[in-house]
Amino acid sequence: AHKANVQFKSLDPPDRPATVSDAYDIQQRFVALLRGTHGDAVGYKVGLTSAAMQNFCGIDHPIAGVVLARRVLRSGASVRRADYGRLGLEFEVAVRLKSDVPATGTPLTAKTIAPHIGGVCAAIEIVDDRSADYAGLDVKSLVADNSWNAGIVLSEFSATWPDLADVPGRASRDRVAIGEGHGRDILGHPFNSVAWLATQLAARGAGLKAGEVVMTGAVMKTVFPDAAARYRFELEGLGSVEVQVA
Repeated sequence: AHKANVQFKSLDPPDRPATVSDAYDIQQRFVALLRGTHGDAVGYKVGLTSAAMQNFCGIDHPIAGVVLARRVLRSGASVRRADYGRLGLEFEVAVRLKSDVPATGTPLTAKTIAPHIGGVCAAIEIVDDRSADYAGLDVKSLVADNSWNAGIVLSEFSATWPDLADVPGRASRDRVAIGEGHGRDILGHPFNSVAWLATQLAARGAGLKAGEVVMTGAVMKTVFPDAAARYRFELEGLGSVEVQVA
């Protein structure tokens, strides 16, 4: 479906995963097929972490996807709408792990995950929803499709950061404001998103590793560019990230 660039459709029986765990099994197989072109896994995205995004998609819990090495771009990169079924941009807080997170079997919290985080930065996630119809969207089919991750754009990581819950983030298109939010819009705090991911991975016998990047979620609804423009996202006190859409 991706190669043919056809519209995203929720999977129908008998292909539809029966459980969320089945959906992550499918995702794992799908990501394995992508690695030859896009490189090894270097981190994760967590999606649907804000009330705005959950309401937008009609889903009431976070989801995760895998980020691949050659899909990691630096601030100032250019992307083409023609390369995606439908290009979306999500304005986020990203973190980088400085140490492995042990799989203890006990759910992690923002407090217990914090010592493992060595850097924070402003980031933009590139998503490809392939013009999905959001009415009746099946979350398990979305997860199976790697939660629509098609890449990430990162600014420079900072080894120090302010209270992320209160940090405002502002997005603009060609210097015109298009939306804003705060770190607390991501599950109350971006580290809660990382803790959720670590707990979810542990349940599947995996874990977060030193050096991996986690996109913690968007502070506002997805933006779907309909023309060439330059997008910028600034996290107050942490810097900014830009991407040129052609």
